[in-house]
Amino acid sequence: MFQRIVASVVTAVLVTSCTAVSGSYSSEGYAPIPGSITYGGQPRTKITKSPIGSSFPHTFTDQTGREVEEIYIIQPDRTLLIAQRHYRPFLAWSRN
Repeated sequence: MFQRIVASVVTAVLVTSCTAVSGSYSSEGYAPIPGSITYGGQPRTKITKSPIGSSFPHTFTDQTGREVEEIYIIQPDRTLLIAQRHYRPFLAWSRN
């Protein structure tokens, strides 16, 4: 009987921890940084001509001087989601 209670308690703890971890997962994409299109909120104008689910890149220089490329996806409500963020190398040997 005692083994059943212990097994039930351990199972309940494991299941609870799994739901707590999955509940804290954010599917909102990356947090905007200075230079991002969505930094300071969504743009005032909505993208109406591009299809929902389409993506586009945006390249800018961050506060430390690194070049950043972000890939945005247009959501069903026409807001933008940062799906990917890539930092380009600080020293680019191919530049003159």
